[in-house]
Amino acid sequence: MSTSPIFVAIDTPDLARAKEIAQRVRGHVGGLKLGLEFFCANGRQGVAEMEALGLPVFLDLKFHDIPNTVAKAIQSLRALDPAILTVHAAGGRAMMEDAKAAAPERTKVVAVTVLTSLDGEDLASIGMPSDPHGQVERLTALAREAGLDGVVCSGAEVAAAKRLWPHGFFVVPGVRPAEGAVADQKRVVTPRAALDAGASVLVIGRPITDAPDPDAAARAIQATL
Repeated sequence: MSTSPIFVAIDTPDLARAKEIAQRVRGHVGGLKLGLEFFCANGRQGVAEMEALGLPVFLDLKFHDIPNTVAKAIQSLRALDPAILTVHAAGGRAMMEDAKAAAPERTKVVAVTVLTSLDGEDLASIGMPSDPHGQVERLTALAREAGLDGVVCSGAEVAAAKRLWPHGFFVVPGVRPAEGAVADQKRVVTPRAALDAGASVLVIGRPITDAPDPDAAARAIQATL
C-alpha cells in the first residue's frame, strides 16, 4: 500500500464511480476521503464497501451540533473503522471532548477550523473576526485543549497551527497543483508547499478525480512530493 500523504476526495454520490476511482489510484494515494455527498447517497454500507478496498478512509462529515447529539452520531458509526473523522471546532470544547470520547480508539478526530472556501470578507459577514489566520490559531488551541488529534486548516495557516501544536495532526484541503484550477476554493496552496509547511495529510479531489487518467494525475502529484 502507498505511504503517500495524499487522500483523494471521492466527492460523488455514485458508489460504482467511487470504487472505480479508488481502484485506479490506489497505488499512488494514501487513502480515500468520503464526504457528505457520498455519505448521504450511500450511508454506512457505502463507507463499509469503500473500506473493503483496503485503503484508509477519511470520513469527512464535519459534525457540528450539541455535544450529546454529536457523541451519539459518532457512536452510531463505530461499526466502521475510519482513519480520520471531522467535527467543527466552532462547536466548542465540550462538543469536541465528547466527539473524541465517542470515536473508535484508532480514529483520529480532527477539528475543522476555517473552511477553505471562506476568506476574511466571508468571515466578517457571519459576525466572526475577519482574519482567517487568527481564527485558525484560536480554534487550533481550543482543539488541542479538548484532546483532539489535530485540525483541518488551509495550507496558508498550517505552519502557524503547527507552531501552536508541534505534535498535532494536520489535514490540509484546498490543495491544487501549480497549474490546477482553483474552482470554489479561496485559500489554496500547492501540495509541496503544504507538506513543507507541516501538513500531515493532503486532501486532493478534482485535480485527480476529474482528470482523464486519475492514476496518472495522482502519480504526477506524488512525484512533486
